[in-house]
Amino acid sequence: MKKPTPDRFAGSTAAGGGVAPPVRLELLYTQSNASRWGLPRERFSAALERSAEKRLSTGSLPPVRVEEYLASLHLEDLALASACLENCEPAWEHFVTAYRPYLRAAAAAVLRRSSASPEASELADSLFAELYGLADGTRRERSLFRYFHGRSSLKTWLRAVLAQRHIDAIRAGRRFEALDTDDTKPAAHKAAAAVSVQPADPHRERYSTLFVRALEAALATLDTRDEQRLRLYYAKEQTLAEIGRELNEHESSVSRNLDRIRLALRRTIEETLRNGRPAANGFAAELGLSDAQISLCFEYASADASFDLEQLLRRRSGSRPAAGRPDP
Repeated sequence: MKKPTPDRFAGSTAAGGGVAPPVRLELLYTQSNASRWGLPRERFSAALERSAEKRLSTGSLPPVRVEEYLASLHLEDLALASACLENCEPAWEHFVTAYRPYLRAAAAAVLRRSSASPEASELADSLFAELYGLADGTRRERSLFRYFHGRSSLKTWLRAVLAQRHIDAIRAGRRFEALDTDDTKPAAHKAAAAVSVQPADPHRERYSTLFVRALEAALATLDTRDEQRLRLYYAKEQTLAEIGRELNEHESSVSRNLDRIRLALRRTIEETLRNGRPAANGFAAELGLSDAQISLCFEYASADASFDLEQLLRRRSGSRPAAGRPDP
């Protein structure tokens, strides 16, 4: 594994090469419940390091932002995935019991079939071998769990993997058909036809669009101060301490308020997507989405980077002065 360098972590590495000091690591380890699976602290620390390396692949962050990043991770899910990667038997037993029904339901949503259908079961169950990493006797080097970094929930990540596997299968099938349709065509022409095929989930664009629309509606419910908190944290990438100084709040209050805003936005978005939209202003009515479809909306919108939060906030606020600042 590639070791982090001091310049990439901007001085955030602790003695011994970890991304968190011992006291902070112990707190994260406790919060993750990693001991439940028998996952050693050093292996959990290695998982945090992999996640931070992935986050910092495009640049460096000051130590305080690294700590904020680590605290924002889905620590329990990261611990479970890491324990499965290390072949901890209790973790695997829990994963199979708790996640097999979910994977089949997610596969059914991807395939638009019943969760009891053979196709959904086959797609879901095929993922277990890849997660377990059975190939040539080398588990850890091949298990898909090594790609989970805790930035999303484990369920969201698994659903995204299932969707990608389905898309890959479509792509492979269509490329084969394109190459096999006419043997009289030149090889170069047939290769170009194969490359031009761009299969995708036919509902992906619609789900992303519905998500952005619901997000705009959710942002419209924010008061000025909450809008400013989001802009400072996500658009200007200020630290909690910097936001606290600007808004005259304690750092812990800033953190709690951001958690509150994120939760409120998610609930509003989910409710909007679940309720659908009646016919109005020349637009046809839209049916509400299922829980699985709503989850795909979040996943697709995130993966496609189909919206700019700063732009949406700017559009919403217009010329209104920022919170905590007097009118000019």
